Amino acid sequence: MSRPMSEKQKKWLAGSGIALFLLLSALIFFFAGKPLIQFVQEPERFRAWVDEQGPMAVIAYLGMQILQIVVAIIPGEPLEIAAGYAFGAWEGTLLCLAGAFLGRVAVFLLVRRFGTRAVEVFFPLEKLNDLKFLRNRRKMTWWVFFLFFLPGTPKDVLCYFVGLTDLPLKSWLLIAAVAPLPSIVTSTIGGNALGVGDYTFAVIVFFVTLVISGLGLLVYRVLCQTRERSQS
Repeated sequence: MSRPMSEKQKKWLAGSGIALFLLLSALIFFFAGKPLIQFVQEPERFRAWVDEQGPMAVIAYLGMQILQIVVAIIPGEPLEIAAGYAFGAWEGTLLCLAGAFLGRVAVFLLVRRFGTRAVEVFFPLEKLNDLKFLRNRRKMTWWVFFLFFLPGTPKDVLCYFVGLTDLPLKSWLLIAAVAPLPSIVTSTIGGNALGVGDYTFAVIVFFVTLVISGLGLLVYRVLCQTRERSQS
């Protein structure tokens, strides 16, 4: 009969698991995501690469999208615009939704397994203080859905925080699948407009998106401050 692990062994095992996860993420980024980074500088070359790779381009994009959510190396908007540019509005939107869903489910399960140690790899715990009001069980699901549905909110931080709450996995699956739709659609539509050369429409879409995102971020900050004062 094997002896139970000591606290030191548990910490070492958790740290090793996170290190291995980061290593695998870095490998995905290097081999699958590198062509996507070229979009920012050479969009036509990226589109040609997508055409050449066929189904493998879809797999590469999903890998990069998942990596962006989990490791938060790259802002999500450029990848979403890239999807609309190279894959078109409809396929790009579906790819973004699928990649974001898989990435956020992975984050949820990672945080549930390793707790605050997983969060501290990417964010200082102090950054989560504004979100303490989400621990209110009675309204937690509604608030989490609202904050993910609202463009401009810091969804990477929110994603890691949710794993520390008591939100049921089935509720998170629904939120992760549906709530990000407005933010993703605007980016992929704008990217598609760039891809077909409709620059006027692209500028309008990105301007409206910028305004809505700015308002969403303002609402988020006011909400956090208001809820913090009401609980103090």
